[in-house]
Amino acid sequence: MEDSPEKKSLRNLLLERRDSTSYDLMKIASEKIQKRLKKINAFRDAQKIGVYYPIGSEILTQNIIQELLSNGKDVFFPKVIRKNIEFRKIIDFSSLEKGSFDIMEPKDDCLTDNSLDVVLVPTVGISPTGVRLGYGRGFYDRFLSEHKTTTISLTLEKQIIKNIPKSEHDIIIDWIVTEDRILET
Repeated sequence: MEDSPEKKSLRNLLLERRDSTSYDLMKIASEKIQKRLKKINAFRDAQKIGVYYPIGSEILTQNIIQELLSNGKDVFFPKVIRKNIEFRKIIDFSSLEKGSFDIMEPKDDCLTDNSLDVVLVPTVGISPTGVRLGYGRGFYDRFLSEHKTTTISLTLEKQIIKNIPKSEHDIIIDWIVTEDRILET
């Protein structure tokens, strides 16, 4: 899955934009997103939820994850296996270790289960119609093309842009949650 030059420059621009957000603002935005997320029935009613540990300037997901665990939900993290990801269940944060690309991943002894009710998808940028720009490696698009599940992008309002070039392998995201609103695509 080779990226177009257009997508590469857009990704760089959006990462720069997101990276310029102060930690305090990111914390406030993340708390607002956590509250809004609970208004989506598909998320609230889900038992098996795929999540990710934030890297760089991504929305802070730790409190969301902690709340899910505290509420008895089954929480799954992606683990990179060659060119793909699979989701593995964690019991708590001690089930995680640094994995591929220095991202926190579930340990090898965590149970694999890819039939999830909802997956929170990391996002660099997204259009109002749900065309997502990720980091360009295609892990989530490959996974989501094989596993039907509800997808939710947690992102800052300033990462929503009118047009993102869509490739044929891009999977459309069902919901977008920002600090300001919820969009069903």
